[in-house]
Amino acid sequence: MRETVHVGLGERAYDIHIGPGLLAEAGVLIGPGLARKRVCVITDENVAPLHLEALRDGLADEGIACEALVLPAGESTKSWPQFERAVEWLLEQKVERRDLVVALGGGVIGDLTGFAAAVLRRGVGFVQIPTSLLAQVDSSVGGKTGINSTQGKNLIGAFHQPALVLADTAVLGTLTPRDFLAGYGEVVKYGLLGDNAFFEWLEAQGPALAAGDMAARIAAVKRSCEMKAEIVMRDETEQGDRALLNLGHTFCHALEAATGYGTRLLHGEGVAIGCALAFELSARLGLCAQEDPSRVRQHLAEMGMKVDLKDIAGDLPDAEGLLELMGQDKKVVDGQLRFVLARGIGAAFVTADVPRDAVLGLLREELARR
Repeated sequence: MRETVHVGLGERAYDIHIGPGLLAEAGVLIGPGLARKRVCVITDENVAPLHLEALRDGLADEGIACEALVLPAGESTKSWPQFERAVEWLLEQKVERRDLVVALGGGVIGDLTGFAAAVLRRGVGFVQIPTSLLAQVDSSVGGKTGINSTQGKNLIGAFHQPALVLADTAVLGTLTPRDFLAGYGEVVKYGLLGDNAFFEWLEAQGPALAAGDMAARIAAVKRSCEMKAEIVMRDETEQGDRALLNLGHTFCHALEAATGYGTRLLHGEGVAIGCALAFELSARLGLCAQEDPSRVRQHLAEMGMKVDLKDIAGDLPDAEGLLELMGQDKKVVDGQLRFVLARGIGAAFVTADVPRDAVLGLLREELARR
């Protein structure tokens, strides 16, 4: 039960290996890319006790030495202080340009480690070993790296493609149900943005996938990675098509900022709510049938996910405040906010032609229902 997705980017091409047991084979898969038998691993306090030893053993089987830095867990780690700590540690370890740095963790560790690798000695190679569903299907693929600013999420970073991605689907079994479903928000996004048949498959297979069906998990990760790879190969640095991957994210990033990037709202939960809002906005603008947002909401609800603003605990800003937070989004061009909207399930597109009043009206109604 192994799958491979190739990301064809010329000299920066790489493979995504998907399946159970990949940590044990890390040495076999990483070894050929090493100039010397040594890697530096960056991970976090949640992941290290669960998976660091298995990675060490997998590397040791091929005679590869491993040094590790364990950072605090959580979104707040994607910050200047922890980034500086990671870079200085890598320099202390005397990492050379031909070495590989390994990111073992979820999206936070992958983003921060990739950015550290991008700037260290003006660029060293790195390997993504994503341990969350969200990271396996989204953040580990495509070369977006970075940290957050007080001004907003992911505003500081670089495009730096990994040399290899090892998505060990067995490690998904150690996720809490909440973390797994947060990652599922990104899986659903792929069906909504460009593959109606995949969304239909998820409607049928989602419960089995959540319950631990390994074949279903491998299939979902593979299809998500295939779709992301196809888009990244067309538009590596987000000049056009790649913005489609931000379906739900304009709303999501504003909600994450409003909730302080904490555990009140996980990124994947914000994506799910954002996708529901994007489809609702699309229907109100006459772009898609009213049945589409209802179907999106129904599937998310059936999976036990957050669907609406009322599902977020605690206070939120008013509609104007949320719109102001959207204005810090990286997708703003010439001061104009761009949305990913849809003409139907599997038919998303990017537009700046969205009346401000339509967005405000939607947010006001959603907030009134809290």
